[in-house]
Amino acid sequence: MLLDGDTLRHGLNGDLGFSDEDRTENIRRAGEAAKLFYESGHIVLCAFISPFEKDRALVRSLVPENSFLEVFAKCSLEVCERRDPNGLYKKARSGQIERFTGISSPYEPPQNAEMIAETDVRSVEQLVDDITQTLIERGILGPHVIEDLPE
Repeated sequence: MLLDGDTLRHGLNGDLGFSDEDRTENIRRAGEAAKLFYESGHIVLCAFISPFEKDRALVRSLVPENSFLEVFAKCSLEVCERRDPNGLYKKARSGQIERFTGISSPYEPPQNAEMIAETDVRSVEQLVDDITQTLIERGILGPHVIEDLPE
């Protein structure tokens, strides 16, 4: 199951803004949704900007130990701005968007992530391989998964 921050913001979390409190509530709700899928036997991939360490720790506490794999998608701010397809960084820099993570709102990088995915250094394919291998090593996926992946 994939839980994507943008998708949840348009539905389940559509009533939330971008204050620190709303960001915390956004991640809490996402964590609770992920827990429900996890408890029904799914592997849950969560793609969220989660700027606060305390919120990531809360979500980690919702599932059994060793069932949470934090992957820090690390990328320089310059590369994020260059890649930005919607021009959000430009709007944030010009003041059109308030409370934008990394520009006018804080971001606390993970201190204890199980994986660091340097997205400005490695290709998407390399990162997928790294994450898949880690899931196999942890016994979350069987080794046959790599063989079964579509080309």
